[in-house]
Amino acid sequence: MMRCKNKLEREFYIRWTGKFGWSKNVLIHQIENKTYQKTLLNQTNFSKTLPQTLRDQAKLAIKDEYTFDFLELGDKYNERQLEQALLSRVDRFLREMGGLFSFVGNQFRVEADGEEYYIDLLLYHRRLMCLIAVELKVGDFPPEHVGKMQFYLTLLDKRVREKNENPSIGIILCKSKKRTIVEYALLQPKKPIGVASYRVVTTLPNNLRKQLPAPEQIRMLLEKA
Repeated sequence: MMRCKNKLEREFYIRWTGKFGWSKNVLIHQIENKTYQKTLLNQTNFSKTLPQTLRDQAKLAIKDEYTFDFLELGDKYNERQLEQALLSRVDRFLREMGGLFSFVGNQFRVEADGEEYYIDLLLYHRRLMCLIAVELKVGDFPPEHVGKMQFYLTLLDKRVREKNENPSIGIILCKSKKRTIVEYALLQPKKPIGVASYRVVTTLPNNLRKQLPAPEQIRMLLEKA
């Protein structure tokens, strides 16, 4: 824990270790991957689309960036190859996504008016008690896919979600994103959506370090976790 820069960061990892049962090696990996910073910097519209009882926990369930350093991919690959690579290491994938996710299926089929649609990955968050739709993009964040994700979430809520489950959440996972474009794209949607990036190295740009929430905001989130 001496690797942590302040008390709040140490508290974050202590709480998460207790919650997810991390081993010493997993804890070291999470610290090196900067999970603390990446969780607090995430870009979502949850404050506008989820009830108060869910929004704080949901914010802590989505990272700003995921590190997939376990993937065996070449320099060039398509979305299908990325999906298959994640499925081949699904245990590592779910661990990086967070300790409370379960795998439901890939290319998950939903139907409307005789038309078939396929969601890249469908997960379930046990604490939030909701379905998590994940769409994979191998390039920059495409703003138009927010509308596509809204449609998928509507189908899940209408045709798949059980009565005792909370509204479905979407994650658009891209190789890269421009934060201002994401901010604009999430202004209007009515469904809960987060946009995250992924990479295979453990870095956090210096310009993002200054955007971390104030200490009192971080502590409030940790208390509700």
